[in-house]
Amino acid sequence: MLVDIANLHVAFPTPSGPAMAVRGVSLRLGQEKLGIVGESGSGKSLTARAVLKLLPGQASVTADRLSFDGIDVLTASESTMRKIRGRRAGLVLQDPKYSLNPIMTAGDQVAEAWRAHKGGSRKQARAAAVDLLAQVLIRNPADVANQYPHELSGGMGQRVMIAIMLAPDPELLIADEPTSALDATVQAEILRLIDDLVARRGMGLLLISHDLPLVGHFCDRVAVMYAGRIVEEVGAGELARARHPYTQGLLRCMPSLAHPQATLPTLVRDPSWAA
Repeated sequence: MLVDIANLHVAFPTPSGPAMAVRGVSLRLGQEKLGIVGESGSGKSLTARAVLKLLPGQASVTADRLSFDGIDVLTASESTMRKIRGRRAGLVLQDPKYSLNPIMTAGDQVAEAWRAHKGGSRKQARAAAVDLLAQVLIRNPADVANQYPHELSGGMGQRVMIAIMLAPDPELLIADEPTSALDATVQAEILRLIDDLVARRGMGLLLISHDLPLVGHFCDRVAVMYAGRIVEEVGAGELARARHPYTQGLLRCMPSLAHPQATLPTLVRDPSWAA
């Protein structure tokens, strides 16, 4: 089991007392594709970052169990976590223009990640970087390796981000809204790329998104979060038959070409969902 979470709570201090951002989340992930969906602020990214111990210092994190491949993340030292982050678990963020170093070429950034975890000479790292750029289906990878982030399109930048995360051969890939800044065509290409890489390398995938149809089509299981809690977990093929009214409401709010509506319904919230 790569990720094992039981009763995770994450809180932040405020003048009026602790604000609970994640409340009692439990989930497990092996070599499979798990999607976490929900609206902004529901706690999706905080849950994923807790696995890598990447939350701000002021965050209060408690859990009955929070482990990565049997390693207790709550008590793990920073040196232990540095051996997990990047090397065994990669994190792909949602917008490459905020995540890539603007003063380093794409090739240098991939090579830096490769050398940090595998060592080797600069020449070996450069060759590995070009190969990784080719693996993420970048045309003319040797030329792209010499380009800076501002010279890349959004889709190309996201591919470079994925190449950086793949450099150490991780066992788990956490993709936090990896396609939200991309148009629909490029979004589909990136998702197909991630799907192929996960299958070919035998990795586990934790995909965070607000797009239910996308996650339902792409993942094996889907966990739906609302107000810091997982309110429902279903197989991806069963998403259309979800039983929780929040999940049903999100699905009804999606426009459909097959069943057009003059006005989309509004999600009516029940206070009991957050209880």
